[in-house]
Amino acid sequence: MVKGLYTAYTGLRNEQKRLDVIANNMANSNTTGYKKMGVTSQSFDRMLALRVDDNSDPYLAKGIGRVSLGVKIGETYTDFSAGGFRESGNPYDVALEGSGFFTISATDKGGTEHIRYTRDGSFTVTREGYLVTKDGDFVLGRNNQRIQIPNADTAEVSMDSLGNIFADGVQVGQFQLVDFQNYEALSLYGENMFEALPEAGMVESNALTRQGYLETSNVNVINEMVTMIAITRAYETNQKMMQTIDSTLDKAVNEVGKV
Repeated sequence: MVKGLYTAYTGLRNEQKRLDVIANNMANSNTTGYKKMGVTSQSFDRMLALRVDDNSDPYLAKGIGRVSLGVKIGETYTDFSAGGFRESGNPYDVALEGSGFFTISATDKGGTEHIRYTRDGSFTVTREGYLVTKDGDFVLGRNNQRIQIPNADTAEVSMDSLGNIFADGVQVGQFQLVDFQNYEALSLYGENMFEALPEAGMVESNALTRQGYLETSNVNVINEMVTMIAITRAYETNQKMMQTIDSTLDKAVNEVGKV
């Protein structure tokens, strides 16, 4: 194995993974409640290099130092920092101020119900008055009950900062807002939904609700573009490294020792 080629190859793979994550962030920069992703890089364990065919000290392997075997892809993580608020004026749009998530009930094609969590508060109502997401999943209130608004087409719907929902001045429900002690136990589903593992440690959220607002994504497009340029240059550097080593090998095979 030519170590230089292998090291450059690991660099190419790592930069490609970083580029994929950045591209996904930029594609979702306008997605309500989206939390940007990031990826870490790790170096392989350094190995002790030994002299080969050194007979100066028989039966004794002499070390010449430690060498790195390149870089490996670490973990992909989510940045849960809050995004900005955008006023929509829609009474069914709700933003969360503080740490927490809306609770959503989604049913798959097999009829199985899944409980998921999101910061995306762009809601609407069905003909029956049920509060749902833009994908038609039910928004849950206290005790995992679906929120239904009587006469939703004509009623004056209002919400206070504690998540209480009123129709013509009468309370008809309250958002079930939850938070988690361990965000690392949340797995991303789709663009801005999360599923919680048991070790996530669900707790009650202290977030406040803001009616008529939406939380924008926390992606800074300018920062992502700058990072993308740096990744592209690093990728090109690894490519040039591989081309240089390939050229050296070509000369060694076809020219060195030529009579």
